[in-house]
Amino acid sequence: MFAFPNPRTKDPSERRKQRILEVIPGILTWVTLIGMFLFSFSVPIYVAYFIITFDIYWILRTIFIAYYSVDGYRKLRDGKKIDWWERCQNISNPRNYLEIIKERILQIEGSLKNRGGMKRRDVKILKEELKRQKKYLQEVKEVEKISGSVLDWREIVHVVMLPTAGEPAGVIEPSITAIKEANFPNEQIIILLATEEREDAEHRKQKVEYLKNKFAGVFREFIVTTHRVKDDEMKTKAANASFAARELVEYLKEKNIDFRRVIFSNFDCDSVAHKEYFAALTYEYIIDPKRLQRSYQPLPMYHNNLWDTNAFVRVIVTGSSFWHIFQSTRLDGMVTFSSHSEPFDTLYNVDFWPVNMISEDSIIYWKCFTYYNGDYRVKPIYLPISLDAVLADTYWKTIVNQYKQKRRWAYGIENFPVIMRAIGPNKKISFRQKFKTAFEMLEGHHSWATSALILAVLGWLPLIFGGDEFNQQVIAHNLPIYTRYLMTLAMLGLAVSMSLSFLLLPPRPAKYSRWRNMYMLLQWILVPIIAPFLGSFPAIDSQTRIMLGKYFGEFWVTPKKSVKK
Repeated sequence: MFAFPNPRTKDPSERRKQRILEVIPGILTWVTLIGMFLFSFSVPIYVAYFIITFDIYWILRTIFIAYYSVDGYRKLRDGKKIDWWERCQNISNPRNYLEIIKERILQIEGSLKNRGGMKRRDVKILKEELKRQKKYLQEVKEVEKISGSVLDWREIVHVVMLPTAGEPAGVIEPSITAIKEANFPNEQIIILLATEEREDAEHRKQKVEYLKNKFAGVFREFIVTTHRVKDDEMKTKAANASFAARELVEYLKEKNIDFRRVIFSNFDCDSVAHKEYFAALTYEYIIDPKRLQRSYQPLPMYHNNLWDTNAFVRVIVTGSSFWHIFQSTRLDGMVTFSSHSEPFDTLYNVDFWPVNMISEDSIIYWKCFTYYNGDYRVKPIYLPISLDAVLADTYWKTIVNQYKQKRRWAYGIENFPVIMRAIGPNKKISFRQKFKTAFEMLEGHHSWATSALILAVLGWLPLIFGGDEFNQQVIAHNLPIYTRYLMTLAMLGLAVSMSLSFLLLPPRPAKYSRWRNMYMLLQWILVPIIAPFLGSFPAIDSQTRIMLGKYFGEFWVTPKKSVKK
C-alpha cells in the first residue's frame, strides 16, 4: 500500500523532521534580507560586489528565460495549427498513416513546384506545412516501432472535474460549453462537478440544476458530488477533489470501465480549454508506452477577462503565463499547475490528493513522482487553456485579491518538507534527483521572495549605510552607474515579454476602444512597483507563516466574477 508523508503527523520523530524542513525556506529568505541590511553597515564593499554579481546573474537569467519563452511560444503557435483530431483518429494504424502523410507531402511539394501566381503569403504557409508534415513523418515512424502498445482512441474516456466552492453558474458554464464544443466525441466525456456542502444549499441547488439542465444529454454522464469535510480534513480544494474522485471510483467500477483507459482532468471551474485539447491529450496518451507515468499540462493563459481587469493584475498574470511557457520547454523540470490531466489509474494508486494541504495542483505530481520512484514527468500539451484573472468590484479590492492569490500560490512551499520526507528515504530515487528537487524548490521560492527586493531596494543600501569611508571609494561612485547599465540590459527581457504579451493577447472586446491597447502597453512601466509588492511580499508572507507554524486553515478561493462579453 503506497504511503505518502502526512504534513500534520503526530509521530514525534516525523514531526521534528517536518518542522526542521518547514523553517528552512523562511530562514534562507530572512537571512538574505536581514543580512543585506547588516552587511551594508559592516562590509559595504562586499555587498556592492555582490550586487553587481547578482545583477549580471539576473541579466543572464533574463536572457535564458526570454530565449526559451520565445521557443515555447513558437511551440504553442505550432500546436494550435495542428489538426489533433485527425492525428488521433489515424495514429492507431501508423503504417497506413505513414502512407497518408507521404502522399500529403508529395501534394504540397507539387503545389510548390507549380505555384504559378501564388501569393508569397500562401507560399510561406505551404512551406511551413511541408516542414511540419516532414517532421511529423519522422514521429509516426517512431510510433510504428511501438505500434503494438498504441491504444485505440475509441477506448478512452475523459473525466473533467470542475471543483466549485461558491462560484456562480455563469463562471462554470463557459468551461463546460468549451468541453461540449471540443473537437472530440462528447459521448466519451464525463463531467464531474465537485461541489462543497459548506456552500449555501439553495445557491448550490440552483447552480447544479441549471447546469445539469443546460447540458442534459450532451455528455456520457454528468456527475455531481457534494463534499462533506471530515474531522481529519481541511477545507481545501484537494479534499474536495479526493472526495469526488472516490465517488467516481464507484461509478467506473459499476460501469466496468478500465481505470487505465480513463484520463482525469482536474480543471479550475473557470477553465476554457482549447477545442483541440482533448484530441491532443488523447493522442499523447495513446502513443506513449509509459502513459501511466505522465501528467499532461496545457499552457495556462488568463485570457477570459484579461481586458476587464486592472493593469496590476494583467502584469502579474501575463508574467505567470510566460513563466509556464518557459517551464514547458524544460521537460525534466516541469510540475503540474492549475488545470492539468493525469491517468486515473495512477491517481487511484497514489490514493488521490492529500486532504490536509492547501496546495493541490503540484503536490499530486510529487505523489506520482514518489510512487514511480522518480520515473515520472509532465508532458506539455502546447495548447492554451484560458482562465479568469482576478477581478473584483473595485480597483483596490482586485489588487488585494491578487495579493491573496499570489500568497496562496507561494504557499506551495509547504510541499518542500513533505516531498523531502517522501523521497529522502527512497533508495530507488538517485541522490542527484533528490538534490536537484531540493535545490530547485528552494532556489525558486527564495528567488521569488528576494530577487525583486534586491534589484529594487537592497541594491542601494551600501550607498545609504556604507558611511563616508565607503562612499569615497571608486566602487561607491560606480555602483549606481553599473546598476543602471546592467538593469537597462535586463530590460531586453521585459521587451521580449511585452512583445509576446501582444502576440498572445485575446481579441479586444467591442465595448473597449482602441485606446485600451495603449493601456496594455503602458502597464509595463508598473513592473518595478508590482514585482516587490505582488511578487516578493506574498512569497515572504507565506514562507514566514510556515516557518512560524502559523498555517493557513483552509484554501482561499479566489472570488470569481462573470463578465458580459
